[in-house]
Amino acid sequence: MKKLSGIPASSGIVLGKAFLYLEDDFPELPRYTIEEEQVESEWRRLLDAIDEAAREVKALNDRAAREISKEQAAIFEAQLMMLEDPDFKDQIKNRLRKFLNNVEWTVREISYELIQKLSASGDSYLRERAADISDVSRRILNKLLSITKFSLADLSEDVILVVHDLLPSEVLSMNRERVMGLVMDMGGRTSHTAILARAFEIPAVLGLSSATKEIRNGDLLVLNGSTGEILIDPDENNLNQYEQAIYQYHKMFDGLLALGELPAETPDGHRVCLKANIEIPEEADQVQRFGAEGIGLYRSEFLFLTSGYTAEEEEQFQAYSRVVKAMDGLPVTIRTVDVGGDKVLSEFQATDEKNPLLGWRAIRFCLARPELFKTQLRAILRSSVYGKVGIMFPMISGIEELEQAKELLEEAKGECRRRGQAYAQDIQVGTMIEIPSAAMTADILAERSDFFSIGTNDLIQYTLAVDRGNEKVNYLAQPTHPAVLRLLKKTIDAAHRKGIKAAMCGELAGDPAVTALLLGLGLDEFSMTATSIPQVKRIIRGVPQESCRTLAEKALNCYSYSQVSALVEEWMAKIFSAD
Repeated sequence: MKKLSGIPASSGIVLGKAFLYLEDDFPELPRYTIEEEQVESEWRRLLDAIDEAAREVKALNDRAAREISKEQAAIFEAQLMMLEDPDFKDQIKNRLRKFLNNVEWTVREISYELIQKLSASGDSYLRERAADISDVSRRILNKLLSITKFSLADLSEDVILVVHDLLPSEVLSMNRERVMGLVMDMGGRTSHTAILARAFEIPAVLGLSSATKEIRNGDLLVLNGSTGEILIDPDENNLNQYEQAIYQYHKMFDGLLALGELPAETPDGHRVCLKANIEIPEEADQVQRFGAEGIGLYRSEFLFLTSGYTAEEEEQFQAYSRVVKAMDGLPVTIRTVDVGGDKVLSEFQATDEKNPLLGWRAIRFCLARPELFKTQLRAILRSSVYGKVGIMFPMISGIEELEQAKELLEEAKGECRRRGQAYAQDIQVGTMIEIPSAAMTADILAERSDFFSIGTNDLIQYTLAVDRGNEKVNYLAQPTHPAVLRLLKKTIDAAHRKGIKAAMCGELAGDPAVTALLLGLGLDEFSMTATSIPQVKRIIRGVPQESCRTLAEKALNCYSYSQVSALVEEWMAKIFSAD
């Protein structure tokens, strides 16, 4: 038996046979010299191939809009734009004339150079665009070479799909009823493939680097999309053990789902609220199944990042409205667009930022582009007529930014009124606490906020000066570090003194190992990936609030994160020893 570890991208545990789906990089691609008078005929061949490829992508685009959403269709709209891009075509024609190589080789050379350049970028958005170029160039080459490749739509048995990389078009077109799970060398949680896997509820582990070299076709695999682990060909004893573990997991999960109708309330009567985080509108259709009491974080940037350009007001309005309607009266909190840093819009790319995570991103970006910002605010306001909507501003560092953002919100309201566009009058406006300066001045920010939502991913990163994406130092990003706990307590207490709620929407909110600690610190609302809600609810319903307060007091007096972790682990073991 061999074990591999990767990025848990879509939760769930499955056992099945591996189907190794590999595409070589056209090793037999022909290369030959052409005469100058053949350039035009090669050019016409290219245009015909591009037309055929464009028809295929258009069909995928229409299918995505029909079966999933217009937002997902934007993935293929970007590819259509690439196929229709005159600069892309001009590059090919100029290279044809200069080097007099056949058009297949010319397309291969240009696409290879673009892919290499983007793949080496420090910007995750640009790296993901390399997949679009690969998709488009392969499609053109298939047409030029009259290649009909195996389609994942033709899968006829249940498999765990093992790939080096999987293009968005392949995820959409594959026979999803036969794909039990997905294992991939490339990708991360924010890649298009990961987002689509979650939308389709396919357990997935990505970023494994060498899975396609370690796994053979037909190998028996155990895939744990919650932990990021892959087990290859377990022996009989281990197989029985893991089959039982899978059975217990699903039994436990079904039991946890049964908690959906029960309140998130401690045995001594303390009630908190559990909500879901979503990235795409499709996720709103399933969050209530896991017992979510609303959406605490709707990450709106997916609307922008799929195409790399700012989404129009009507497109945003339709996306927000769909989510609000799907929640059927339950509250929906929409975070204004958090682009910049590692999430770059092509039309506003800042090439001279040496440290983009500390640079022009989130609210700073929006305040510098007030018209773009107000377009989003109007779309959110208009969607509020369909339910209970809240707005929150990301990466607020101090009162000045919050005041400026609220001023632009008032301007957006005035523009809606002048246009005769209705919006709810009771929209709450919240501040995300994800920078130490915001936590330290939480008492000031509370004066102008209807609620707080703590973004622990960035708060931990900025407090401890740790790039969580850097494998050399990410072990230092400890959520139970005394500095982090003190900032959390300071923020929550400031909210309560002002009479507003303190919520948390970072990954920490969905970690059942620290649920009791967060309860003890006084957190009012937990927002997390929907599938994490049942486990967190189980913890809440099993721990008295008073005991949690005692635990938190002890933790705040600890001098190291290892001491806090040991304290919490021992406390949890005693409380749930009967389980």
